[in-house]
Amino acid sequence: MIARKTFLKAALGAAAAAVLAASPARAADPVTLHALMEDVPETKIIEALLPEFEKQTGIKVEFEKIGYPDMHDKLVAQLTAPQSFYNLLEVDFLWAGEFPAAGWLTDLTPFVQKSKFDLVPFIPSTLDLLGRGKDSLHLVPMYNYSMGLLYRTDLLADDKLKAAYQAESGKALALPQTLEDYVAVAKFMKAHAGVAGAAMQGQRGDPNSMEFSNYLFSAGGAYRDAQGKAGLDTSEGRKALDLYVDAIQHAAQQGALSATLDDTMRLMCSGTAFSMVTYWWMLPQMTDAQKCPAVAGKVALAVMPGGHGESGGWGWGIPKNTTPEEQEAAWTFIQWVQSKEISVKRALEGHAPVRSDVYADPAVLAKYPFYKIAGDVVASGKAFPIFTYSAQYEDVLGAQLSLAAGGQATTAAALKAASDGLQQLLDK
Repeated sequence: MIARKTFLKAALGAAAAAVLAASPARAADPVTLHALMEDVPETKIIEALLPEFEKQTGIKVEFEKIGYPDMHDKLVAQLTAPQSFYNLLEVDFLWAGEFPAAGWLTDLTPFVQKSKFDLVPFIPSTLDLLGRGKDSLHLVPMYNYSMGLLYRTDLLADDKLKAAYQAESGKALALPQTLEDYVAVAKFMKAHAGVAGAAMQGQRGDPNSMEFSNYLFSAGGAYRDAQGKAGLDTSEGRKALDLYVDAIQHAAQQGALSATLDDTMRLMCSGTAFSMVTYWWMLPQMTDAQKCPAVAGKVALAVMPGGHGESGGWGWGIPKNTTPEEQEAAWTFIQWVQSKEISVKRALEGHAPVRSDVYADPAVLAKYPFYKIAGDVVASGKAFPIFTYSAQYEDVLGAQLSLAAGGQATTAAALKAASDGLQQLLDK
């Protein structure tokens, strides 16, 4: 750096050198931020705005985009090295327990305090999801993938179906308000409407673990008790699993036990399903007349019956094994990209916000009126257990859910095994 500066002084002359010395931004090589990003629309939305950030700050940002299955191992290799090439991190909530526990992330609290960055607009559930501590903050929310209920409004309004449901159940056919009512309506739709009552993603692991979490939270259950111990094996947990198994066996599409998110999207889009427990930002795809002509204008979003669904999301972090200059640059970027101004710009392109003020922004609501309900979905979301072995627990839980849904284990046995498996991982 000294040799470079000497060369510049000689080449530019004394007057130019004086200007150079007075300009810190030009006295040092500018920092380039490198981030490993999941190759999804959210990343592309931010990427399109990066020239604006570079123009404002002089800091260049380069995204390396890859598929989700390869991200964790590639990040860990850098975070355990003497110095990480990735000096800005995109972190999934499933790693939000593991990365801080390993000592890989910088505590962002001093950065927040020094810059007076306002965290108040961030929806509390999005901060809690990423493991916010009483005295520490390792991740700032980036975007969410909280889950709610997509349902067919035309089928609920069908006079023949309304009469049949009233005669069969003694109740009016309407948007379900409880988990029990939802499963009952889904089963009715499969029996009477010629569609799957629920497009379900029952493949073992992440798909069925995330889907079941909505049933658990809707039934009033939880993964942990007030003391932080495994709390799945309760009356609420048993009700949730009983209803989940009932739905997948009697309301879902054929082959639901091996279905993924992509499968359920195709089913809902084709008009052959009444409902889908899924990420709230799937709604624009279902209402796109070009992509899904069979259901465009016939699908709506609601908070999960029972009042709570699964919360999911990503956060921004800063590795410990980077230089102070890189950490300052990364924090500058995080403040910018999560500011209201940039968050609104992202939302107008389809971003899933983590700030309450973005869900209430007039421009956003004018373009996407359903963001009002989406804000409720995010705010009411509850989190999968966040700890060092969150990702491993998905596999433990998913295996037990598959056994119960496939009739190879009783719901009581599967639930106890899933709860015991959680406690074993918590004790590691």
